[in-house]
Amino acid sequence: MRLYVIGREGQVARSLREAAAGRADIVFGSSSRADIDLRDPASVERALAVFRPDVVVNPAAYTAVDKAESEPGQAFAINRDGAGAVAAAAATCGAPIIHFSTDYVYDGRKPEAYLESDPVAPQGVYGASKLAGELAVAAANPRHVVLRTAWVYAPFGANFVRTMLRLAAERGRLRVVDDQIGCPTYAPDLAEATLAIAAQIAGAGWRPDHAGVTHLAGPDALSWCGFAREIVRQSAVRGGCSVPVDPITTADYPTPAARPANSRLATARLADVFDIRLQSLETSLSNCLDRLLQS
Repeated sequence: MRLYVIGREGQVARSLREAAAGRADIVFGSSSRADIDLRDPASVERALAVFRPDVVVNPAAYTAVDKAESEPGQAFAINRDGAGAVAAAAATCGAPIIHFSTDYVYDGRKPEAYLESDPVAPQGVYGASKLAGELAVAAANPRHVVLRTAWVYAPFGANFVRTMLRLAAERGRLRVVDDQIGCPTYAPDLAEATLAIAAQIAGAGWRPDHAGVTHLAGPDALSWCGFAREIVRQSAVRGGCSVPVDPITTADYPTPAARPANSRLATARLADVFDIRLQSLETSLSNCLDRLLQS
């Protein structure tokens, strides 16, 4: 399978590169910002035409949630127009597209976990731009898989786990929002699942039920405060700092962009259509912390 990934250094893109390394069944290609500018469709078309992919994966995005409120043009240029350009270029090459989206397309007011069929209602520019990207991808390439994920973390990059470990080492106690709930998702687990989906599409062939939105997120839901406490607990077992984590409200930590109070994503479709289930948070976080300590 010839797999091409848009982007190289993001948490998901880097995890995909690592997961594909050494796999004899995968010819892997990826792009840096010097290779592809998502605001320049011609650069996307050239890169894919040269590589001739069987499947294209696009985890690249404008992800500065708060900054997007003051830079809507940039957010939409990358998350909507750029996403559509990648999907269109993949279609020209005869390749399906696997595109990453976000829990921010929901308003967070549903009391239960969100289903793919639930109404969308983004509360900020970032979520609106990602939703527009989903629609652009679907319009440009009928063979599209849109993977909505949430609360991504990894042993590298800027993410909640690394931030909590740094703050725990610097401070005597932490204050973390406790009224936003979601499903932490380990980027290497995302990568393995994405490769499995790509292999199904390229190997067994495209099926109509592949198309559309699928939630791809960790199986365990908790608040940011609960997540921080689990990070500190597992870190302390490994000799890291053990500090108290105090709960605060969203109102105590105002941000320019609104965050969904409920980001839980139901993943039954992931299991039913692709036969994929992600590891527990306890296992994935343990793997992440082991890698961080090794580095």
